[in-house]
Amino acid sequence: MGAEREARACAAFYGDAGRCGPGPAALCCVRCLRQFAGSTAKRCRDKHLEEALQLARELGEELRALGEMEVRPLLRCVLAFQLEAAGSSSAFQKLEQIVTQLAVGHEAVLAQEVGTLLAGLTPHGEVLSSEDLQAVCMFIEESSLGRHHWQQNLAPLLQHLARTLSCVLQGQAAPSGTWSCLAVKACLQLFQMMPKDVAPLVWSAAAKNEALQRILGLLLEAVAGKALSKDVRLLAGTALSMLLNTAPQPESGARAALALFQLVDRAGAGELRVGELMVEAHSIPESDGLERLVLSRGLLTCCRADILCSQLEGSTCQACLLLDVLFPTVCTLSKEQKDCHYHCFQVLVLWLRRVQENLPELWHLQGSRLLAKDAKLLQELTRLLWDNAEAPVEGVSEFIQSSFRLLVEIYHLECQHFEDQERPLYQQMLQRAVSMPWQIKARYVPLCAIVPYVGSQQVLDACPMLPQHLLNCLATNHLCPTAAELYRALVQQQCSQGQGDEQAELWAQHWLPLFSQALRSPLPILHSNATNHLLPWTLRQLPAAGTLLAAQFSGADAAALRAWVSLLRVQRSTAGVTALRAEEAARLQACLRAREEGVRLAALGLLCGGPGHSLAGAEEHLLREFLPLNLNCHTSAFRQLLQAALKKVLGRLRDGALARLRGKDPKEPRGEGVGQLARAVDFVEWLLQLCISSLTPWANYQRKKTALLLLTAILETCTDTWSPERKKGQPPRTMATLLAHARQSGCWDFFSQPNLLALLGCLQDSTNEIRDMASELLIRYFPATFPETLTPTLLQLAQDALSSPRVQEAEVGAVLMKTILQKSDSSTLKLLALEANTAQTLTNRSLYFAQHLLRVLQTQLATAQQNLLQAAAIAPMHGVLAALRRCLLQVPEVVTCMQTAESAQGWQELLSSLVGTARDITSLLLGALQSQQGPEAEQQVAAPSFADMGNAIGSLIMLGKGQREEEEDSVLLSEEHSLILTCCWVSVKEVGLLLGGLAELLLSSPGTKHLLPLASLQTAATVFQEILLRCRHWGAVEGCSMGFTKFCAALLNHPDTEMQAIPQIILDQGLEALSGPRSSSITRRAAGFPMLFLCIVSGENPAQARPLLTRCIQTLLGLAAMALPQDWDQTLDLPQVCALHVLQTLVHGAGLGTALLRHATPMVALALQGLSSPCWAMRNAAIQLFSALTTRLLGQKQSSAEGCLVEGLSLPAFLGQHPQLGAVLLAELGAAVPGGPHLRPALHAILTLLAQLQPGPDDPSGPSTHFLEPLLELAGSPIYAVRAMAAKALIPVVPPSQRPALLLHLARQLPAPGGISSHNTLHGHLLQMQALLAPHPGTDGLPAEALHPVALQLEAQGWLLSPAQRCPLVRAAFLQVLALLPSSLSPSFTQSIWDAVSAELGNLKLGREPGCAELQVGAAILHQTMARFACSEAARQADSKRIHTVCSLLQHPHPDVHLAVLSWVTDGKRAECEELERALHLTLLENLQSVLQDRGNKEFLRLYLEALMHLCRSCPSWSREATQKLQGSALACVEILLLVMETERPGPELLSQALCAASLLLTVGFGAKNALLVQRWCTMLEVCGRPVADEVLRLAAACSLHTAGTEMLRQCRGASCPWLVPVALRVINMSIHLLQDEDPDVRHEAAGFVSLVQHGQGQPGGDGCIFVQGNVGLLSLLQLLLDEFGHHPETFSSLLQHLPQPNLRAIIEDLEADTPPSLYKEDEPNVFAEPAALAQQLLPFLLQLVEKAPSSALHWLQAAGPGVLQDLHYCQQRWSHESTARCWMKALGCAVLRAALALLLVRAQLVARVLRVLGEEHGAVLGLDCGAQELEQELALVQGLLAQHGLGPAPRQSTVPPEQGEAHGDG
Repeated sequence: MGAEREARACAAFYGDAGRCGPGPAALCCVRCLRQFAGSTAKRCRDKHLEEALQLARELGEELRALGEMEVRPLLRCVLAFQLEAAGSSSAFQKLEQIVTQLAVGHEAVLAQEVGTLLAGLTPHGEVLSSEDLQAVCMFIEESSLGRHHWQQNLAPLLQHLARTLSCVLQGQAAPSGTWSCLAVKACLQLFQMMPKDVAPLVWSAAAKNEALQRILGLLLEAVAGKALSKDVRLLAGTALSMLLNTAPQPESGARAALALFQLVDRAGAGELRVGELMVEAHSIPESDGLERLVLSRGLLTCCRADILCSQLEGSTCQACLLLDVLFPTVCTLSKEQKDCHYHCFQVLVLWLRRVQENLPELWHLQGSRLLAKDAKLLQELTRLLWDNAEAPVEGVSEFIQSSFRLLVEIYHLECQHFEDQERPLYQQMLQRAVSMPWQIKARYVPLCAIVPYVGSQQVLDACPMLPQHLLNCLATNHLCPTAAELYRALVQQQCSQGQGDEQAELWAQHWLPLFSQALRSPLPILHSNATNHLLPWTLRQLPAAGTLLAAQFSGADAAALRAWVSLLRVQRSTAGVTALRAEEAARLQACLRAREEGVRLAALGLLCGGPGHSLAGAEEHLLREFLPLNLNCHTSAFRQLLQAALKKVLGRLRDGALARLRGKDPKEPRGEGVGQLARAVDFVEWLLQLCISSLTPWANYQRKKTALLLLTAILETCTDTWSPERKKGQPPRTMATLLAHARQSGCWDFFSQPNLLALLGCLQDSTNEIRDMASELLIRYFPATFPETLTPTLLQLAQDALSSPRVQEAEVGAVLMKTILQKSDSSTLKLLALEANTAQTLTNRSLYFAQHLLRVLQTQLATAQQNLLQAAAIAPMHGVLAALRRCLLQVPEVVTCMQTAESAQGWQELLSSLVGTARDITSLLLGALQSQQGPEAEQQVAAPSFADMGNAIGSLIMLGKGQREEEEDSVLLSEEHSLILTCCWVSVKEVGLLLGGLAELLLSSPGTKHLLPLASLQTAATVFQEILLRCRHWGAVEGCSMGFTKFCAALLNHPDTEMQAIPQIILDQGLEALSGPRSSSITRRAAGFPMLFLCIVSGENPAQARPLLTRCIQTLLGLAAMALPQDWDQTLDLPQVCALHVLQTLVHGAGLGTALLRHATPMVALALQGLSSPCWAMRNAAIQLFSALTTRLLGQKQSSAEGCLVEGLSLPAFLGQHPQLGAVLLAELGAAVPGGPHLRPALHAILTLLAQLQPGPDDPSGPSTHFLEPLLELAGSPIYAVRAMAAKALIPVVPPSQRPALLLHLARQLPAPGGISSHNTLHGHLLQMQALLAPHPGTDGLPAEALHPVALQLEAQGWLLSPAQRCPLVRAAFLQVLALLPSSLSPSFTQSIWDAVSAELGNLKLGREPGCAELQVGAAILHQTMARFACSEAARQADSKRIHTVCSLLQHPHPDVHLAVLSWVTDGKRAECEELERALHLTLLENLQSVLQDRGNKEFLRLYLEALMHLCRSCPSWSREATQKLQGSALACVEILLLVMETERPGPELLSQALCAASLLLTVGFGAKNALLVQRWCTMLEVCGRPVADEVLRLAAACSLHTAGTEMLRQCRGASCPWLVPVALRVINMSIHLLQDEDPDVRHEAAGFVSLVQHGQGQPGGDGCIFVQGNVGLLSLLQLLLDEFGHHPETFSSLLQHLPQPNLRAIIEDLEADTPPSLYKEDEPNVFAEPAALAQQLLPFLLQLVEKAPSSALHWLQAAGPGVLQDLHYCQQRWSHESTARCWMKALGCAVLRAALALLLVRAQLVARVLRVLGEEHGAVLGLDCGAQELEQELALVQGLLAQHGLGPAPRQSTVPPEQGEAHGDG
């Protein structure tokens, strides 16, 4: 606090000086400096420093005229602040500018003050603290006066640094290494900044300095490993290199560097001599191999070039440090498997750079080339790069890429210098890269490097499929950057070869198909990467490419629209075009209404991303139409991108408005500024009201989340709220001017009462995200305190919610409490003080709030101790625990309060009491579940079983109810049982989260470490142990584990050794419990026991060694490898089994990262060994461990939705990373060859691991070749699964280029007739051939010419398909192999295969094999394979005879055959043939009636209908042929299908297919005589489309609308079918329901139906039909209903079905009831639907229907009118009195009530309009006691009352019907 003391003294000095002179300005400067010191956010600190600098510049002139005494206080003050700012380089530099500015003319005074300040750092000449070291470093680096002082006082500084460094290395007190790092950094900067002063002390015998010699020895100790931190060791290596740089002669420096490496290699023999300094070798600790890396990195980073290239003394050849010492070291380091892989390859890059920089010197020294053709240096470099090209360590791939580029550049420079034209290195790299599979990232790195030197055409000629491979890479995240870089290199090289149109044509030849496919791709990742990474660069390089691309995207399908919008957006951004042409605007509007999210987002990005500061009228209109229709989109990505786009628009509007207010906008004429400004203000106001109106509780989650995101964007952009923690996006300084202007026009009242109430309602939402976002907005932007009228009700609501047994409601209370704390004032504290009968002060409000919550918690604990059942129902503890966690850990003001000295004792008492209370809660709850209380509960190590817990809870329930006998058993858990379980598990979870968060916060924050004493931490550790050892609930374990990990991390990184020991003691106790005898299971019955170990080892600092992890794994490995006892008990957990389970948990731990991979090999060996154990539990644990290790070693597989085609690690790269593991796997494979003495249980696991790898490059000497022979021998395994998996494992072993030769070898081994020695071996060889021939996703198939010899060999073995081969499985496998060679087989042999298959299938009889006396195993597989082969051949050749044969197979009597054909039809991977599909379609239709009549096999019927529908969707244009083929049987089939649906109770799958098929057949034709049939179909449609129906049924209903609904509406729109109107209304009603369905696929399909209706065609994909979004479709559907059926009497009543009539009075009474809530409440069948929103949207259409057909509303008015009036009267009476305040805040967030009120307002408006249209007399006749005018007045009054309470919109907003654009359906 020295700076603060100096600031007070300075203020007193200049304050006494009076107002004249520099006093006021100096005081302002000091004030700015104090504000700087008191701020925590960097932006605030920078702002205050900038202000101080401006004041200093103004003060400079005045201070020059003053004397030393007048200037000295201010200089001393600034220097004191500079000393305390030594931790921030930028702040120190700014203060240096200030002090320099102030000292102009008084430099001597400043030098004197600096000397005094720095001399005071070590007044006693002892060890420097970390703060002192920071000051030393900063004054050396940034202050010239500081350097001058240290130059004058170098000897004492060296002594201080020597003592400090010695203390640091001996003590190692701080695990974080900050102190040691600063000590080494001070030495480094001393050597770097003052080399002339240091040099004599090193290299001159006369000036030799003992302190510097001691520093040298200490730095060497740090390098060798005495410093635990890797960063400190690396810094020490750099410091040593800087010391060598002081050498006066380069030979001296090189000699000293060589001596360093020799000393390391001798490992303790001899001495080190650097100049005149000498260090004894015995002071160096034992080497760990890292010191060579440290020294190499230091020398390559900063050593002088002349030292690195200096010839070494005593060398016989021209040796130098760079080539002959550092390069061998670099090679050795890169081959070692350590945790420092990243730094090893960083050193390699540094070495290549230094070589490139010093090539002339090296050539001169060597006298020849460095990288000659046969040079050992070149060979070792290339081998090193290729071997590590696929390293998985983060950052290594970038270093490899840089290394390739540097190597090629060096090679090119050498070839140029020595005039070498051959340059074989390029071809070698090109051929090797091309031979690698496209999935390997390392393939593209060397290609990028060599393209500039060999040309793009040569690369493309060597790999013609390269454009397609790059397209595949764009769909894989980790391959995309390198693929994009290679594309840019290729195109840039192509562009250098031509001009203008020639360049574009050359580009289009190779890349136009790639861009067209990528931009049209349905994969979001592929489209996004192509748009962002390739397209902008391409259009900048080749503008003409835009025209070529635009011609590809002129269609109306979604892919073309998305591609067109993306292209147009990039074109506008690259070319700077702002205005849209008319045709572009029209198409853009269609895109904004499109059904696909990607199209809409792309269009929105184009609309919002313009460069101007205003929105054109057309753009604003499109946005106002678009936003209401997209608020309820169901995907999170859409919402995030929507918010980002709106931020851009708001930023543009804000900046433009500010410019217009200043009158400085150059982009528009002066007269237009006022209008644009008003439009900008109006648009933001409209958007604000849209967001607020969407935050009503009855809105679905999607709408509220989107509204909150947009509201966040508005408040971030259009308010003047300063957010210190944000680096960008702060409001402009003139924002207040714009706000004042907007508020003058009645807009932008962001913090109004309605807005506040809307967000308070969101605080009661049932989802965490909505609550947290609303709370964040209230805290960050709204005024500092809530209105006094709201605080009592909010506090009461929060306390009530905290006492709710429902977890969600308790979370509501916790969020409310946290928000109230941050918005509290004296009135809030008064309320709490009245409850506690204590005094309160505003200064310690955080402490007082926490004390209040703790008192509540202790009260609830006392209740639970008396009656746990009662406490679980009315006072569960998890709500208050959650509130304490949020208030203590998530409120910054709490930490600030804890750091104040006056409140420290209060906080310490509170926290100690809190930890004790948490211990009592845990003991009570865990003991209650074990039927034990007190000390006995703590003695039981294992958790209770489910039966034990059930009995314990039953006893608690009896005790709570006062019963003596237990109630009858029930299968379902009772409400009381669930209450107790929820209370226990959730409370225990909250205890773990709270204690862990407290330890992390308090032990890491300055000024709070003393608040948790050692005793409290030990108590907390005991609590964690209890939970993890005695808890079964995984949610509680997971929550507790998160807290325990934070707890252990905080302790292990604390400087206090006693605290560091706590996790170590727990680990030792856990390992002891694991290995000792026990009487019960502790790993299966206590799910948290393995997590105990994971939490402890995850808490270790990842930047340092992990001794706990190493000790834990070694102990577990030893324990698991112990032999099983002779008398082991299967009912108990063996220690070996427990150890395997714990190892599995450690492997799954995400926080351990690569540290665990060091132990991968012994763990894999252990798991493989465990698979052979006689103990089932051991085998089970071993397979789980092996599975976890496989995932850790190979990485998590991506889902298909992420767009990744094929990715993974290649086998050579895997073996290179884990060479010892490869030996383990190979040994196990070698021992498992067929014919061995026994089975190998681990074999299948190894084969599974190998099968998940990818093939590597073509390297005959690679390590993967050793796996080939064992895998080939496994073809003879007697186990089918082993043969099949061995075939799959061959794929990564054999590169594609070697597969034809291996296939030929396998084909030659196929036996001749009668020569079979083993059917297993024959079958295995065929499976291997099948695996090698099978195409893999994203890979090229083997060329047909290469497979021709294989095909000839197979043709010679054709007997294997004949009945002479008696094994059906062999015949099926041989046929599958032949099916993979269609283009390589001769036509005659292909025909013979077809003939044989046709003959055998034709002779096949049901239940009997041809030529066999009995059924054979595998016969069904053979028949199915033959049938699928016939289908594939017919599709491939499109031959009419073969197509006829395949169609006849559908009538085959054998079920295997026709089921195989049907499954082939529905298979998405089959070949497409239009003729075959047409024939199959007609055949299925022709046989449909007979199949329906004989429907004994329901599965066959389902598959038959599925195949029919699949073909109908694929071939929608065959209706005429289909009609002829059906010959009038269509309606008969519909009759049967309806009968099946109505009476036979089919399953959902069959029911959905039947509905779709019936809908399809209805489109063939129906008339008035079929009216009953159509109505029955419509009834089934409604049954399947109900919200409670199965998802597949609702989807089938939407598809049926798509299929038949369009035809019905088309016929109904004519005058010929009046009987269809009621059906059409039912169809439209059904579509309205489905457009609100919970499932997005259902909404998507329903939107397709509406699109076709709107387009006016009955065929999907009609010309020019753009499928619209569900919301747009809903509007068009309602408009169609109004236009086409508005005069029909049933239209009005059909729409009224969507207007529910809830019982408002009952809802309000239930809300006000004091009965405790039940634990669960019934879920809504459709959480996406918003009945109130739909009602508001229907209102304008209903009002227009009343105008068109008034009489149709009469019946409804009679039925609903009185109820509407009664509800209005009730609302007026209910909300007119102040007595409603108690439940007002609760009503604010009640979705049911708010929806009922919204529906009431809609129905009231409709009643008023009906009365006005029908006339007043109808109201009297119907018994209504008021007319339209009176009703409207009362409605306005009720609306006003509801608006006052935040329960509805203001009357002026709701009396006008909502715009028809504000739709509700799907986004």
